[in-house]
Amino acid sequence: MRTTPPTHRDLRRAGCVDEAHVRFGRRAGETHRRKHRQGAPARPHHVNIRLEEHKLCLLVMIGVRADGRKELIALADGYRESAESWADLLRDCARRGMRPAVLAAGDGALGFWGALREVFPQTTEQRCWFHKTANVLAALPKSAHPAAKKALAEIWGAEDKQHARAAARAFDAAYGAKFPKAAAKITADLDQLLAFYDYPAEHWVHLRTTNPIESTFATVRHRTKITRGPGSRAAGLAMAFKLIESAQDRWRYVNGASLVALVRAGATFINGKLVERPAEETQPEAA
Repeated sequence: MRTTPPTHRDLRRAGCVDEAHVRFGRRAGETHRRKHRQGAPARPHHVNIRLEEHKLCLLVMIGVRADGRKELIALADGYRESAESWADLLRDCARRGMRPAVLAAGDGALGFWGALREVFPQTTEQRCWFHKTANVLAALPKSAHPAAKKALAEIWGAEDKQHARAAARAFDAAYGAKFPKAAAKITADLDQLLAFYDYPAEHWVHLRTTNPIESTFATVRHRTKITRGPGSRAAGLAMAFKLIESAQDRWRYVNGASLVALVRAGATFINGKLVERPAEETQPEAA
């Protein structure tokens, strides 16, 4: 499996030579050495390819600079959602100078998490609420969906972690007896689902989901649907890179951009608020 963008020869053969894409790996490595990142949403996306038997799986990571600007960190092709594919990608990022992210957000089903624990074990994990909600609803009958959606929103939309845990207990009490699989999807990953509460409240909307990647790849999916696939793996990767590169210019800064540097420096936040004296303030939370 290749963990770097396609070579100039690959692109020439695919009929989509693009020197910007060929230089992406080197440029990204230089950027990683200059900037530190708070979070790194990660997500695989499958793109139909006409000329190959399997689907192209694009492994994508987007990070946040110290100044609050979002940037594409890595884009590579891999095998489905395997941990080894993600580990190769993360190791390549580390070789290029990337420091461990403070927090990483992703789908709970990814092999990404096993790879992250191996390569960057100090990074905090945040499960994506968008995908978690879809997984929970898939384990419930359609008649229960409206009430379940409201109950789930009360968890991730709670004012603080204490109220979020109370809402999670209420969800388990309401659905655990009849639909234990649905309830377990929340209770089993609750700590990872609520990790965003330990960061600035201004950042919560950015950390709860992998929407920065989802919204960007809506364009990629639309383009491949129209063209009925990019034609080859190299062409698919090159097309995705160019579309993301173009979209990157329109990405807005995270809310509370000035707080990113504090998070990167290790400042303590409890329920979204900066704690001036962590040793004194963390006792009530622990209790």
